[in-house]
Amino acid sequence: MKIAQVSPLWERVPPPAYGGIELVVGHITDELVRRGHEVTLFASGDSETLARLESVHPRALRSDPNVRESGIYEMLQLSRVYEQAAEFDIIHSHMGCAALPFCNLVKTPTVHTLHGVLTPDNRKLFSHHRQQPYISISDAQREPGMNYIRTVYNGINPQDYPFNPQPQNPPYLAFLGRLSPEKGPQHAIAIARATRWRLKMAGKLDAVDRQFYERELAPLIDGKQIEYLGEVNHSEKVELLANAAATLFPISWREPFGLVMIESMAVGTPVLGMGLGSVPEVIAPGTTGFVCQSYEEMATLIPAALEMNRQTCRDRVLSNFSVSTMVDEYEAAYQQVLEGRICNINGHILDPRVSA
Repeated sequence: MKIAQVSPLWERVPPPAYGGIELVVGHITDELVRRGHEVTLFASGDSETLARLESVHPRALRSDPNVRESGIYEMLQLSRVYEQAAEFDIIHSHMGCAALPFCNLVKTPTVHTLHGVLTPDNRKLFSHHRQQPYISISDAQREPGMNYIRTVYNGINPQDYPFNPQPQNPPYLAFLGRLSPEKGPQHAIAIARATRWRLKMAGKLDAVDRQFYERELAPLIDGKQIEYLGEVNHSEKVELLANAAATLFPISWREPFGLVMIESMAVGTPVLGMGLGSVPEVIAPGTTGFVCQSYEEMATLIPAALEMNRQTCRDRVLSNFSVSTMVDEYEAAYQQVLEGRICNINGHILDPRVSA
């Protein structure tokens, strides 16, 4: 099968540090190549891939201070993709709504993995193209009126996350994620302070979150009980999670998936997450962590999480969230689209090449 994978340009594939979408795109692309497909990856020019790489910019936009209008580069990339559409059997977009205006201009079908949530603004465009074939990354992510053909959970390569049967002593809690209000680093700090646990934090700090960091986080990071390790690379991330007694996932939004949860479980560390978005689908309550209804409950369940079998945490990832399982599902989705076995929101068979 000839497949185009289209990634956002903001981060390279795979990301050198933080970058959930680009990590997943990298895994999908390389596994498809290993399975014998002819894959072209449209991504930043510094990306590393087994596929043929095409790019409209030599480096990730995030790392280029000369880039002022990132949307222009997205349009350039999508123009190149759809100018070559006839060369592919299927186009797999990870670009959200940006690809939608191009899809009905060509005969090659596009399948869209949605990595975020719909907003009041982009919902207008999605609604206009609601009969395009969409893939959700959790059932909780789905919105009414959209033509979802499948849910495909994100996956990781377990060999990249060595199992650790015992946490570090003295023990600590881990937090990994963007330092933004919806990811909950402020709640992780509050839980650690209330329970007198050490907390090690890592994650990307975007410019938009700088004021939040300076106001609510920085005054409480003392380098002793509360440590911030910066934006760690892969090996540092694995070390942080593997040596932790438990990982806190104190989100305050409808998380579409949450790679941190499966990365933590893969190394054997249970996860305490708020019961929002995908969390109840990822954590097996009482065996690989807890799905909590309040931050107070999260604090009280820390001792119980420490009693969990760390091998059971890893086994859940091996069974449900591996790259192999993820790509099995994507191959099935491609076949579903190419064979025309797509039902629209009214239950009728839909040709993916026909405009809504």
